[in-house]
Amino acid sequence: MDVRGTVAAGFEPVADAFVRNFEHHGERGAAVTVYRHGHKVVDLWAGTRDVDGVEPWAVDTVQIVRSAGKGIAAAVPLLLHQRGQVDLAAPVGTYWPEFKAAGKERVLVRHLLAHRAAVPALDRPLTPGEAADGVSGPRAVAAQAPQWEPGTDHGYHAQTYSWLVGELVRRVTGRTIGRWIAEEIARPLGLDFWFGLPEHEAHRIGRIGPAEPPAAVHSGALRMRPKRAVTDAYSDPDSLTSRAFGAIDPFPDENAPGYRAAELPASNGIATARALARCYAAMIGEVDGHRLFAPATLTLARTEESAGPDRVLVVNTRFGLGYMLHGPAAPLLAPGSFGHPGRGGSLGFADPESGIAFGYVTNGLQKGVTADPRAQALVRAVRSTA
Repeated sequence: MDVRGTVAAGFEPVADAFVRNFEHHGERGAAVTVYRHGHKVVDLWAGTRDVDGVEPWAVDTVQIVRSAGKGIAAAVPLLLHQRGQVDLAAPVGTYWPEFKAAGKERVLVRHLLAHRAAVPALDRPLTPGEAADGVSGPRAVAAQAPQWEPGTDHGYHAQTYSWLVGELVRRVTGRTIGRWIAEEIARPLGLDFWFGLPEHEAHRIGRIGPAEPPAAVHSGALRMRPKRAVTDAYSDPDSLTSRAFGAIDPFPDENAPGYRAAELPASNGIATARALARCYAAMIGEVDGHRLFAPATLTLARTEESAGPDRVLVVNTRFGLGYMLHGPAAPLLAPGSFGHPGRGGSLGFADPESGIAFGYVTNGLQKGVTADPRAQALVRAVRSTA
C-alpha cells in the first residue's frame, strides 16, 4: 500500500492501523489527520480518489463526509451564541416566527442542537430538488407537527437538521450557513471544507460509493448484529427511523454536481480529513493564532443534553449541543470527547483533556451509522499513543 504523508514520532501506531484498514477492512481510498495541542502529528492518505476508480488519492482530494459535517454546522449557532447574537434558551420562533406553527412555539434553540425539537421526519418527504432549493426544506419543517412533546425526549434529526439549523443561521445572520462557515471559519483557518462545493473546486472531489468489508470482517459483524428492534426500525418503511432518514425521497445521487453544490448541513459537507481535524483542534485550543470556542462555549458543546434511548436510532445515544458524546453508540477517544460521525465511515472529533483532534474521511461507504470499524481502529491507535 502506497501511503503518503507524515507521522510524528510516537504516532506510528496510527499509520499501522491505517495500512491495516486497506489490508483487512475493505478500505478503497481514505485520509486521516490528527492534531495534538494545535500541532499536526498525523497526516496520511492512500488508495484511490474514486471508490470505483484507479486514480490515486491526492494530497488535496476532498470527499463528502455525510453527517460528519453536522459537527462543523453545529459550531455556527454556538459561535453566534458566543458573540451574543443567539440565546440558546430562547424559542426558535424568536428568530424564525413561522416555526411556531403546529405546536412548536416552545421549541428552544438548544433543542435543535440536542435533537429534541421533535421534527426528525416530514409528513411528506421532499424531492431532491426541493431539498436543495433553500426554501422548501425550511417551509416544511416550520409547518410540521412534532412527533412528541418537544424538549421532553430526543431522536436523531438525520435529514431535517439541514433545514432547522441552516434556516436559524440564515434568519439570524442574513447569510446561508455555507457562506457563514466559508467566511468565518474556513477562510481564517485555511480549511478545505464546504457546504456547497464551489465549481472551481469540483475537480478535487472523489466519487463515494459502497465498499463492503472482506468476508471475514463481514461475518464478524454479523455475529454482532444489532438488536431486533434496531433491525426492524430500519426495515419498516413506516417507522420513525425510516421516515427520518427518508425525509428526502428519493435520496439524491451523492456524486451528482447539483447535490455537491447544495447546502445541506445534515448530509453533504465536503472536506479533507485535514480540515475536520484542524477545525476541531481550533474548537479546543489555538491553531496558528486562531481559536473558535471560548471555554464556556466548549463546555456547552460537550455537556450532556440528551441521553438514553433514541427515538430514531433506537439505541442509546448521547448528545451535547450539536455534538455526539462518547458512548457505546459513538465511541470516541475518552469520556470527555465530542464530535460527529458520518454514516458509512467518516468521523471528526476532539478530546480537550488530551488535546487530540481527529479527522477521518473515506470514499468507501460501509454499513453502519456511528461506529465504523475503520474509524474505530484508527481511534484505538490514537488512544494507544497517549
